[in-house]
Amino acid sequence: MFDDFFLISFVPILTGLFSALSCTLVGNILVLRKQAMLSDTISHVVLPGIVISFLIFGNLGPYFMLVGAGIAGLTAVGTIVVLRTYTSMDNSAAMATTLSVFFAAGVLMIELTLGGNVHLDVEHALYGNLESLIWIDGKSLMSIFDPAARQTIPVELTRAIIGFVLIASVMLVFYRFLIVSTFDQTFAEISGVPVGIVSASVALAATLAAVISFDAVGSIIVVAMFVCPPAAARVLTHSLRDQFCLSLLFSALSAVLGYAVAGYFPILVGFETSISAAGTIATLSGVILACAILYSKRQRSYDFLDGHQT
Repeated sequence: MFDDFFLISFVPILTGLFSALSCTLVGNILVLRKQAMLSDTISHVVLPGIVISFLIFGNLGPYFMLVGAGIAGLTAVGTIVVLRTYTSMDNSAAMATTLSVFFAAGVLMIELTLGGNVHLDVEHALYGNLESLIWIDGKSLMSIFDPAARQTIPVELTRAIIGFVLIASVMLVFYRFLIVSTFDQTFAEISGVPVGIVSASVALAATLAAVISFDAVGSIIVVAMFVCPPAAARVLTHSLRDQFCLSLLFSALSAVLGYAVAGYFPILVGFETSISAAGTIATLSGVILACAILYSKRQRSYDFLDGHQT
């Protein structure tokens, strides 16, 4: 069963891992800004952007997808701002409206225009195609050092790694601006921090994370990784450094263990087929969040009792 690990599972696990880490990095900022719903919105509104990009350029390459999805993401953010400014909608209502309308438009575009001409459909948009990322020449770990074998590695893995490195590097360079504008916008403005540009950059980073992950892992994992690992880390610590470290650990655990459970556990217990990797990874991230909440409440109860005893 494990003989074909590098052929079947190596690339999907790494792709899911780096996609999850990218979403979690940006998700930490969104959770701190109380904009977690924005991640859900962006992960869904990139769909019509990708479809329109294909209709214009006739290509679903990563650069064309990024352009279309990036424009769709920024358009969605602009739509949310307009709805909040010129209507009585609050922030969550504006995001929910934008999410539903844009995603529904994307689904209709797929059904009416793309048909079976490309490997993109509604199910693909939700669940991705992790299970299909087969490394044709993946025979062992040493295949990584074989130039010919490396050429057959699915492009989704390369895209996920580059995206993670890019997002991590930018966040590291502008970390101080991000944190200051997140916790105290007034002080940030007085200090000369371009708050508007920082906010737009956060939305753009969330769009980038969603785009590089969308084709491989689908919107279900994208939304889960944006929110669940950062939220789980947040309830366990008030230290920003610890929050980022814990969230990345939870994200990695969800991606790797989730794929392993989906791919191997059903076969081990006697089933003939595996289960959805996207669903399992997202579910496991939710279980980790639930455990973190329960652990946090238990610790608070102990602290309360100890306080009364002293």
